[in-house]
Amino acid sequence: MAKEKKQEFVTHITPRSEDFSQWYTDVILQTELCDYAPVRGCMIIRPYGYAIWEQIQQAMDSRFKATGHQNVYFPMLIPESLLLKEAEHVEGFAPEVAWVTQGGTEKLQERLAIRPTSETIFCTMYAKWVQTWRDLPLKYNQWCSVMRWEKATRPFLRTSEFLWQEGHTIHATPEEAQEETLTMLEVYREVAEDVLALPVYVGQKSEKEKFAGARATYSMEAMMHDGKALQAGTSHNFGTNFSEAYGIQFQNKEGKLTYAQETSWGTSTRLIGAIIMTHGDDRGLRLPPRIAPIQVVILPIAAHKPGVNEACEKLEKELKDAGFRVKLDDRDTVSAGFKFNDWELKGVPVRLEVGPRDLENGVVTVFRRDTCEKFTLALDGIAGEMQQLLDSIQQELYNQAKTFRDTHTRPVKTMEELGEAVQEGFAKAAWCGDRECEDKIKDQFNASSRNMPFDQNDEGCSDTCVCCGKKRKHIMYFAKAY
Repeated sequence: MAKEKKQEFVTHITPRSEDFSQWYTDVILQTELCDYAPVRGCMIIRPYGYAIWEQIQQAMDSRFKATGHQNVYFPMLIPESLLLKEAEHVEGFAPEVAWVTQGGTEKLQERLAIRPTSETIFCTMYAKWVQTWRDLPLKYNQWCSVMRWEKATRPFLRTSEFLWQEGHTIHATPEEAQEETLTMLEVYREVAEDVLALPVYVGQKSEKEKFAGARATYSMEAMMHDGKALQAGTSHNFGTNFSEAYGIQFQNKEGKLTYAQETSWGTSTRLIGAIIMTHGDDRGLRLPPRIAPIQVVILPIAAHKPGVNEACEKLEKELKDAGFRVKLDDRDTVSAGFKFNDWELKGVPVRLEVGPRDLENGVVTVFRRDTCEKFTLALDGIAGEMQQLLDSIQQELYNQAKTFRDTHTRPVKTMEELGEAVQEGFAKAAWCGDRECEDKIKDQFNASSRNMPFDQNDEGCSDTCVCCGKKRKHIMYFAKAY
């Protein structure tokens, strides 16, 4: 296995170290993941970006169905009267709601909200569909778009309209609802770490940061390469908050009329932003193989020479037949160097180069995007080698991201240490549980509480609150966030 010198970097992307925000914008536009829409705060997801979303969808949807959930679709327009039934919920979303006030030439008698989320309309229908304990549980999920009239937007991370999935379930007992809430959080963690190669901290949100209308909210928090946190998915236990407001009652096994227990959980296209900002480098994207639309790209070298194109076509078929997502780049309008940069920019995990010399030696030249290493493998049996190589790349990307996260997470004992830690990553600190301390940390450092990890490992932390000095109740992660 012979290694060669790394090629020069692409030059049309702003270096991450120079301007991380501009680097991100350069990457998403240059790789044609999306483009800005003529509608305020919205984006157009282009084919390459949507293909990544499709891979994420498939990974999640199969797991949803394996845990007993069914897909449905509900209308995007929600009557204002439905939103007003749950006061805390509507108050939390009021600033972000977009309204339809006219249909055709007629002014509507009641405003219709373009769904910011769908708890209210799901609850309205659940109240109609559920009569007895035999009707439970209802475990539904929908893939759709939502609209939230955001003041500041950034493609994939926060846009006025975005794609997501939202699960809404109702159960007979509090224990079943809590089990569902934590089961779906674990599904999210599994997809994030095993499929997207994103290491995450999972835990419970504070009262201040929980979802509007929830009794408890749990999240997974990922660290981006600039040290900021990205909330990558949330799971909520509503208890009976919504069922009481919307009249979701059923006759239990003892014949007593009882309010149903409800949960909700969701992830969105911001996961694509997380992939970019966690794994990308100064050459562009680095896509984990399990969600890469193209896992292997084949490039003919000196394609005019006898046998090169034929060998590439045979290799393409062999790999496709083995189940890999493969692209043969046989463009004759651009140079090989352009193709190298183009596919490195797009983050394709493996590039295979096939030229006359390779064919003479019975090998293929391999470039792996995660480490930028170049080496040769025997053409004979290449399909068998490819899965091992892709698995290695998947694991390497996860390991790199986890090492970065772990080295940028610091246990702290003082406010001064917390302030220093959140400049470059996460601070793990003792917290008394009082909102006043959360607010003070937010005001002083522009850092928010992310979640209280389940393991509550207190190594390196103190027994007293990092802010006020009162007795500690929780270990909490604090960070600046998107």
